[in-house]
Amino acid sequence: MQERENDLKAVLATVFKVDIMCIDDNASPDTIEEWDSLKHMMLVLALEERFNISLTDEQTVEIGSYSLIKAILAEYGIEFI
Repeated sequence: MQERENDLKAVLATVFKVDIMCIDDNASPDTIEEWDSLKHMMLVLALEERFNISLTDEQTVEIGSYSLIKAILAEYGIEFI
C-alpha cells in the first residue's frame, strides 16, 4: 500500500513541479501555489494514466485535495490503507 501512496505523491509532485515532500494529506490548491485550473486538468489526465481509470466529470471537479483524490481512487478499488 505504501507503494501506491508513493505513486500518488509522485504524480502530484510531477504535475505541480514541487518536491514530493510538499505532498501530504493536507495538499490542496490552498497549500500548493502551482495548483491552478490548467494543472488540475493535467492532474486528472496523469491520475487516469497512472492508475488506469477514467474519472467522471463530477469526480474531476471533486478532486480538490490529496485526501479527496485518495477517496475517489478508493471508489476504483485503489486503497491506501
